[in-house]
Amino acid sequence: MPPADEPTAASARAVRPAALRPGDTVMLVSPSGPARPEPVARGVELLAGWGLDVRVGAHAYARQGFLAGGDELRAADLNAAFADPTVRGIVCTRGGYGAQRVVDAVDMAAVRRDPKLVVGFSDITALQLALWRGARLATVHGPGASWSDERTTPASARSLRSALMTTDPVVITRDGGETTAPVHVPGTATGPLLGGNLCLLASSVGTPDLPDLSGAILLLEDVGEPPYKVDRMLTQLRRSGALAGVAGVALGQFTDCADGWEVSVADVLAERLGDLGVPVLGGLPIGHGVGQLTVPVGVPATLDSEAGTLTVAPAVGDPPRDRAPGGSGAAAPRPAAPAAR
Repeated sequence: MPPADEPTAASARAVRPAALRPGDTVMLVSPSGPARPEPVARGVELLAGWGLDVRVGAHAYARQGFLAGGDELRAADLNAAFADPTVRGIVCTRGGYGAQRVVDAVDMAAVRRDPKLVVGFSDITALQLALWRGARLATVHGPGASWSDERTTPASARSLRSALMTTDPVVITRDGGETTAPVHVPGTATGPLLGGNLCLLASSVGTPDLPDLSGAILLLEDVGEPPYKVDRMLTQLRRSGALAGVAGVALGQFTDCADGWEVSVADVLAERLGDLGVPVLGGLPIGHGVGQLTVPVGVPATLDSEAGTLTVAPAVGDPPRDRAPGGSGAAAPRPAAPAAR
């Protein structure tokens, strides 16, 4: 559990980096698994089409077994991006595995000195949790630069662009076709949206990076985990006390999580989360599935399970007026705006 003097999720004030604008530089990094150049080239094309200056980290295509190069190379690319005043956004190429191996090497002083937009999901949840712990940095749970037009649709691209380049609130609506759509506990909850990949949250138990979720809306999604493993991870979170104070649960996509048992992943989620006494909303298109949408994390949100909506404040603020595109112009950290209702 977090130290007793650590702010709860409800009381912590998020630091919001500036929204990106045309001409800004974004750096592509691979903190986890190895990336392939072809899908990353499609991501570069997409980001450049929005007017962004896209640079590829020195070791973004490195490979060492199941990692994108050794720990020291992956950490070096992250820290180089955080330290470079011309870089305004950091887009992870993909997830996979490996971010937990390098988060302790992240230069949090550099992160706090010049907050930047950080985008990714899946294994990148480990990095986002560490940035929340070390700098209270609001980040973006969304597709990486390794882009697949089959999975990440035009709606996915529009959602990502809006989250990166506008200060509009993000509204995600329940999709009845999603695997988790049947999971529903009525009610409304407000609080900071925290979480992401269930596997990474469960494996953060006992580390400094598992946040105090008291008063938070917990976001959960995963891929390739059969129902009994989902049950095991939720049980671990319950037994650790991590779920004791959550205000609500937002369930994203649990993709390819069937294994032939009579029990479905929706059954498991309903049983392990339904008795927490808080609103639960399933069916949100957030995660590894087709049509993945982007959502900020670390900022205030409202979950309305009756309306079937999750409304989240932006992860970004307005760029400083004196900041030229691509320049540093780091503004003083600002608390997150209240969630739209």
